[in-house]
Amino acid sequence: MSRVYNFSAGPAALPAEVLARARDELCDWQGSGMSVMEVSHRGQSFVAAAEKAEADLRGLLGIPEHYRVLFLQGGATLQFSMVPMNLAKPGQRVEYVNTGAWSHKAIAEARRGWDVAVVADAGARYRDIPPPSAWQRSDAAAYLHYTPNETIGGVEFHYIPDTGAVPLVADMSSTLLSRPLAVDRFGLIYAGAQKNIGPAGLTLVIVRDDLLGGDDETLPPMLSYARQAAAGSMLNTPPTFAWYLAGLVFEWLLAEGGLAAMAGRNYRKAARLYNAIDSSAFYANPVDEDCRSWMNVPFTLARPELDALFLQEAEAEGLLNLAGHRSVGGMRASLYNAMPMDGVDALVAFMREFERTHG
Repeated sequence: MSRVYNFSAGPAALPAEVLARARDELCDWQGSGMSVMEVSHRGQSFVAAAEKAEADLRGLLGIPEHYRVLFLQGGATLQFSMVPMNLAKPGQRVEYVNTGAWSHKAIAEARRGWDVAVVADAGARYRDIPPPSAWQRSDAAAYLHYTPNETIGGVEFHYIPDTGAVPLVADMSSTLLSRPLAVDRFGLIYAGAQKNIGPAGLTLVIVRDDLLGGDDETLPPMLSYARQAAAGSMLNTPPTFAWYLAGLVFEWLLAEGGLAAMAGRNYRKAARLYNAIDSSAFYANPVDEDCRSWMNVPFTLARPELDALFLQEAEAEGLLNLAGHRSVGGMRASLYNAMPMDGVDALVAFMREFERTHG
């Protein structure tokens, strides 16, 4: 069976070269006669692979020495709780910007034990970003949290907010590694792996040393950044296969020219699809133009009763997972690093033919 074009928002497509290498190494990794899934996570060979993965990630992102990189479990959703647990005291003010479904979920978790101030709220529409000049911020906050790219609504920040001395925290699950990033502008970055990093099951956390905190006895060890950092992300058995595969993705990114090259590709892919949508009366994107996502492009059809037929015919053409999130409907094409321009071209050609036939 030939490979299809997978537009899923996550778990998302992985580079074909990475999958081929993992296939070739699956049963005999590094001449061990075992799969990487079978070797000890504390053995010399896996520890070396884990250290190389971190080194490659640091090289890709230019992560400064005074930041720690953690390879954790629990998805980005667990970070909704771990961030306030580690960065704020109970009852302390923490600030959030609400621009979509994922920031809304993070806010709900923080409200379990902290004084949450929603300093900017895009409202139920989730189609734009309130201007920073209108944010109701305080210099006394433990941190300010935002979601640079909202996977469901397709709303993306094209700038890094300036928070002064207040640490900036970002859920970068659907945008990390899609372009260069000034890591030193952030106090903490976290990202679920299943977009641009690797398979589901792994979560990256990049945290500045001064935010690790001490050995807080009130926190369960698994939920403590300080303890995870001290243990090299191996307080328990980590998701070894996901960690290994992420390392292969980092190698692939480096071989492809790094994040500057990825940024160029991703910009061109998104521009191609948005141009097709904007030049048609049959398709529409609901997001304000100045905050449209490069990674997740939602769109609607002029006749919603054709949605099911659109998806059926697209799948027949090898264009899969184009249904919008169940909470918003319509369509959504996710254009992560592994999606080639050929896939976007195939989608645009299909959209034009569908409009010609059914418009």
